[in-house]
Amino acid sequence: MKSVFQKIAAFSLALLVLGATMSFTVGMHYCGKTLVDYSFFNKVESCGMEMMQVPEIESCSIVVDNCCMEEHLTFEGQDILKSSWDQLKFQQQVFVASFSYGFLQIYKGENTNTHHFLDYSPPYLVRDIPILYETFLL
Repeated sequence: MKSVFQKIAAFSLALLVLGATMSFTVGMHYCGKTLVDYSFFNKVESCGMEMMQVPEIESCSIVVDNCCMEEHLTFEGQDILKSSWDQLKFQQQVFVASFSYGFLQIYKGENTNTHHFLDYSPPYLVRDIPILYETFLL
């Protein structure tokens, strides 16, 4: 049950990050006040009214307005997700380096079977100096 919840939570957080960082543009083509076509990825198809332009004649004073209109809505996603190491101050770099080193040392497995001086024997004890002078650390 716990692993299923963790998988669902991880998937939903991945979708949240994807939705926050994704940017897209919606293109819409209106003919008058009527929406003719919309597109998310491709170019919007027109209704064909652009082909029906009245040729300009010098003696004709009639001006025909174009009733077609294209509109583009752009939704910008977040671009800055990670700050660079170069943008941090020196004190912040020291803190991050020491924190990561300390954090990794917690999870580093200690090898308790290490014998550093297998090839060397301890020196011979001629006299036990702390007992001879009766100096003991308490």
